[in-house]
Amino acid sequence: MSRLSGVTIPLFSLRTRRDWGVGQITDLPLCAAWLKEAGQMLVQVLPAHELSDGETSPYGALSAFAIDPIYVDVEAVTDLSSLPRAEVLGADGERELARVRALPSVDYAAVRALKRTVLRAAFRAFVERELSHASSERAENFAAFAARESAWLQDHALYMALRYSHAGYGWSTWPERERDRAAEVVAVVRDDVRAMASRGALGLAVLEQMYVQWIVHEQWVEARRQLAALGVVLMGDMPFIVGGESADVWSHRDQFRTDVSLGAPPDDFSADGQSWGLPAYDWNAMDRDGLAWLRMRARHTATLFDRFRIDHVVGFFRQWVRRGTEAGEFDPAHEGAQQVRGEKVLMAMMEAAGPQAVIAEDLGVIPPFVRETMSRLGLPGYKVLPWERDEHSNLRDPRGFPECSVATWSTHDTSPITRWWHEFEPWERERVASMAGFSLDADAETRELALLRVLFSARSQLCLVLIQELLGDRSRINTPGTVNGDNWTWRLPRPIEDLAKDTGVQERFAKIRQLAVDSGRTA
Repeated sequence: MSRLSGVTIPLFSLRTRRDWGVGQITDLPLCAAWLKEAGQMLVQVLPAHELSDGETSPYGALSAFAIDPIYVDVEAVTDLSSLPRAEVLGADGERELARVRALPSVDYAAVRALKRTVLRAAFRAFVERELSHASSERAENFAAFAARESAWLQDHALYMALRYSHAGYGWSTWPERERDRAAEVVAVVRDDVRAMASRGALGLAVLEQMYVQWIVHEQWVEARRQLAALGVVLMGDMPFIVGGESADVWSHRDQFRTDVSLGAPPDDFSADGQSWGLPAYDWNAMDRDGLAWLRMRARHTATLFDRFRIDHVVGFFRQWVRRGTEAGEFDPAHEGAQQVRGEKVLMAMMEAAGPQAVIAEDLGVIPPFVRETMSRLGLPGYKVLPWERDEHSNLRDPRGFPECSVATWSTHDTSPITRWWHEFEPWERERVASMAGFSLDADAETRELALLRVLFSARSQLCLVLIQELLGDRSRINTPGTVNGDNWTWRLPRPIEDLAKDTGVQERFAKIRQLAVDSGRTA
């Protein structure tokens, strides 16, 4: 595999002159072409799965499969071609669209409301003009998608339709027959999508959810085709678990433990450990069908991305679970069983996705056998430079990192190095500056380019740079342990079209591109 350098940028952070206040799937090719000017041949996005109303963290999704419709480019939807936007949104909607487009951060609630209005109009037009006609090519394409993705799509569409019918509340609050998937409830879903249109209000609502996922996935497929034409790799991020009120737990309840809360064991930052309020995997149940759900999940993720990161990989070896106020414990409890469990799960996902598709996030407190297993399987892990220290607290030389690794100055959960630099202790800055070969009184760009040069020099096959580090921006994407309006809402400071024409950005990108070329990274 060739040496690459790529950029981590959340999909919600993309900004173009056409967007509706949040990044859109159709923005990805434009973004990739722009980043390619800086020698970056890979784009990594954070999870883009469907979130509930009020949720902003991409790691709290309602589905492990469905893409969030907030990312759809509604103006590219064929079924809206004869419906003027102003007519669908109305004067108030047009004013709201102008407002969210101008915001420096994402207003999730407002953007969702706007796009739902337009997608509902598109769905009505599709049913009237396409689905009701036997010879419609678009209706046939929709039916083919519904059949191809039925393993997850039917459950997700029914779940979302029921959730909306209960004012957005999750399945645990529903009436018993819906909560427990009574036969007459599940029977609403039919393999013949045309027949579903006549199954009453619920059948039509389910069909609408299928239609939305079809539109979103079609745009994703086209974006991937364009990225491939550019020679740019698309990398994603697969969260460790799904939320307890997700479509997956509702439809595969036997595969999850809802009697405990998943979390993290005690460490230097949390004396009692963490409880995340998430379900855990029921490994015994999953073993009975050969880890079929996890295999399906990995296989589907590989259809969306060329490569993807498995978040919190240590959780597949040992889950830290807590029941109520009781003390937490590992599942499995013993180290030998943990190693066997992790290797079994990782091998299953790598078989389903393809061995070269998978990268593991192995940050935090990681027992040695996890990385031993990863090394044996050829599974790259992460090397975050500020955390890679020798016995004297000096940063390790990244030229000594293993080839099978991902080197980065930062992640979406840390400060970018453009900000982290100012958070270092004075002695740390001295040592980093000495290693990178610049003086402490160097200007910001000189310092930042030197830090990128150090990163690119890593022996690791892949280097990742936060988009903020390319631009010299100090903003954070997320600050763990905090709940505020800043997390998961950061947008590019200007549309990509404007940044691409900015001579200052062009000059900085040209210098970064040369650094990538000089370090032997494909550009």
